[in-house]
Amino acid sequence: MDETVKIYTADECWKHIFTDLGMVVVDAPNVADVNFDDIEIPNPISVDELKHIVFSHLDNQDIITDVFGRYVVLPNLQQKIIICLYKNPDISMNELKTNLGFLPDMTTHAVENAIYQLRKNYGHDFILNSKGKYKLGHI
Repeated sequence: MDETVKIYTADECWKHIFTDLGMVVVDAPNVADVNFDDIEIPNPISVDELKHIVFSHLDNQDIITDVFGRYVVLPNLQQKIIICLYKNPDISMNELKTNLGFLPDMTTHAVENAIYQLRKNYGHDFILNSKGKYKLGHI
C-alpha cells in the first residue's frame, strides 16, 4: 500500500494484514493518519477495495479537519454528508442522496436526520439550504 501512511487498529488480525500490505501500523490512534477501527468495512472485501477505503478515509479525514479546524470523529453518514457538501456545494437533496448511495426517490429520512444532528451539534448555519440546494456554512 503506502509506507508513509500510519494506520491504527486494535484488531490483531488487521494489524497483520496491514503489515503484510506494507502499511505502518501504530499503537495509538492519536498518532495515526487513519484510525481503521472507526471505518465500517464490508465483508467480504478484496485487497483493492480495502486500499480504496483506507485511502478514501485518509483523504476524507483531511477534509473533515479542514472543515472543523481540528480532528473530529463523526458517525459515518454525517462524515459522508460533510465530504459530499465540501466537494459539491449547492447540491440538491436528491443529488446528495444519490452521492451517498441512496436512490433519490427512496423513502428514507436517514440523510435528513443526519443533517438535523449536524445542525444540532454544530449550529443551524453549519449546513445551509437555499432554494433546495445544500452547502456547508460555518460553525
